[in-house]
Amino acid sequence: MKSVPGRVLVGICAMAALAATAACGAKDSDSNTGGSATGSKKPAAEATPAVQEGLKPLTEAQLTKAVVTKDDLKGYRVRDTPDDEIPEVSVPANPATCQALADMFLLGTEPDATARVSRSVTNLKATDGTVLRVGLLAQKEADAKKVVADLRTQSGKCKSYEHTDYHYTEVTPGKAPALGDEAVSYSMTSDIEGTKIPVTYTVVRSGSTLAVFYAMSILSEKAPDVPAEVMEAQVTKIEKTA
Repeated sequence: MKSVPGRVLVGICAMAALAATAACGAKDSDSNTGGSATGSKKPAAEATPAVQEGLKPLTEAQLTKAVVTKDDLKGYRVRDTPDDEIPEVSVPANPATCQALADMFLLGTEPDATARVSRSVTNLKATDGTVLRVGLLAQKEADAKKVVADLRTQSGKCKSYEHTDYHYTEVTPGKAPALGDEAVSYSMTSDIEGTKIPVTYTVVRSGSTLAVFYAMSILSEKAPDVPAEVMEAQVTKIEKTA
């Protein structure tokens, strides 16, 4: 019997197969609910502890307000990602030195995010079968920095690993975009029940928030690029919301 993450991965694989027929209907995500961070100015003498602690995590309502919608991405369909496709579980990777990469496949991190939102994004004109995901993870600023550092280190050293009975090979660091406070990018090939799928990940840290961009295609042997306009629109919206 497959684990919950295993079933999720099979579902993702099925999604990729359907991506080429992007005309199928889906409920657009237009949610703009949620508040924004507020607070009064503190005297300079009281500011030092806050600086040392770093930025606090955004709330789930703030993340929901900050995530892209179809209004931010003209020519794209944006819809909610089902909750069971971002499970709150972590399964050990083999070797353990690849754990951060394995966790990020399902929007997991160590330390855990305090809130997460995820959207599936479809280019209405594309015919290359690429599936795009955008995820926002709320972290303490120090934790967000640690996650990026771990991904950067592991994408440079970890060439392959196993996770939930599936194999991931050809892990390769990529060129990160000049967005946010820092960013990391890498690609890999996932082997899910005999189907090899090239995958690209880019993670951008904006303050204490991690924006995760995921692109995969079963119609190409090359890992697809995450569209620059999608990343730019999402990071810009985070910066306006936070």
